[in-house]
Amino acid sequence: MKKFNVAIVGATGMVGRAFLKILEERKFPINNLYLYASAKSRNKKLKYENKEYIVEELKNSSFNRDIDIALFSAGGEISKKYAPIAKEKGVIVIDNSSAWRMDKDVPLIIPEVNPQDITWHNGIISNPNCSTIQVVVPLKPLHDTYKIKRVVCSTYQAVSGSGVGGINDLENGMKGLEHTKYPHPIAYNCLPHIDIFMENGYTKEERKMIEETKKILNDYTLKITTTTVRVPVKNCHSASVNIEFERSFEIDDIFKILNESKGIIVQDDVKNNIYPMPLTADGTDQVYVGRIRRDFSVENGLNLWVVADNIRKGAATNAVQIAELITKKL
Repeated sequence: MKKFNVAIVGATGMVGRAFLKILEERKFPINNLYLYASAKSRNKKLKYENKEYIVEELKNSSFNRDIDIALFSAGGEISKKYAPIAKEKGVIVIDNSSAWRMDKDVPLIIPEVNPQDITWHNGIISNPNCSTIQVVVPLKPLHDTYKIKRVVCSTYQAVSGSGVGGINDLENGMKGLEHTKYPHPIAYNCLPHIDIFMENGYTKEERKMIEETKKILNDYTLKITTTTVRVPVKNCHSASVNIEFERSFEIDDIFKILNESKGIIVQDDVKNNIYPMPLTADGTDQVYVGRIRRDFSVENGLNLWVVADNIRKGAATNAVQIAELITKKL
């Protein structure tokens, strides 16, 4: 089997460390591994397959090596600066930030949904927003069959989506300490505020979900509205998804489609209190769907409850899956 030279940018961060774990779990064929981070993380040591690697400071010259694939998770500004540099050196960049997601020349990929879009990348491939990924995975097979007319989505997003700072705010808040990451306490609270507010009243996170969903499904006629909420859960995002279809459906067929779709696990046995939860999705790579029921308030309406690990499937695992698609092409 051919092996590849892989770089991780933002290696010491939460998603960067998850990259290492998932690459190892999935036995990704790595020849040489290079780890990059900011100057303050220089010379830190990280383990991969029982071998220690020294973290290097990210510089303009970092890609003057024979690197095939670079996984980026170091924020939008770093991606905007260094992804083009890597691309010019012949590296294929898979970027986890929002920097390139809406660029018309950059594919935005969920491997279970639109793997074919990898064929037109120009050296940079974007990883969607974590909430977008888990919602679009079940939307895609339903859209293919019944044509979605409108989606109303409310998310309940874990503090790990804000990195270590979010987790610290939750844990410190539970001890009665002050918050530093969020504008209000997150312990025992919910914040309908993820990312910055825009002039139209939506947050940037809500806009991301709307625009990314249309791009991934390649359907700009979709009507989508979202409300994103930060909740006092450590890991795994949840979403309430209300869908209106153009075509009629039978609820048994919805179950059948979702059960047969790649990357989805249906957990829906309400008589036995079985439904998706963050506690049971934590540490896994699937998208869990439950509370599947008809919305009787509108013609051809459906409700879903969707849960997934936002650090794994919502970020690191999806990126590694994209890398696996690349290796098949290379």
